[in-house]
Amino acid sequence: MVQNVAPTQTWEALAQDPAARLVDVRTDMEWTNIGVPDLTTAGKQAILISWQVAPTMQRNPAFEAQLQDAGLEPDHKIYFLCRSGVRSMAAAEAALAAGYKHVFNIADGFEGPPNASGQRGTTAGWQADNLPWTR
Repeated sequence: MVQNVAPTQTWEALAQDPAARLVDVRTDMEWTNIGVPDLTTAGKQAILISWQVAPTMQRNPAFEAQLQDAGLEPDHKIYFLCRSGVRSMAAAEAALAAGYKHVFNIADGFEGPPNASGQRGTTAGWQADNLPWTR
């Protein structure tokens, strides 16, 4: 079972645990136009591996191989991130099934749910928690 973890708890784990990694499973367009977590002060970089491939948004058939190619090992603690926590949960479940033992879903993702005006990034998630990110 994949546990949901708050963005702030994820940040603490990344900063304190050498075995912790963050995998951002959004698309190239999202990374470029919206931004990515900046893990510089934790001495790490976000690992960018899309769960779905644009423009069809079909599941990335090479996802598990790309985790391995990125140097992720079964004993790493891997925190998965997407826009809102849905795709990242699916990715975390696939990683668990592939033999990664310690996987977590970052609750509310990078942008979180929309506010009353339809804007994301203000009510919950990585951005709303004022965690470091860059565009």
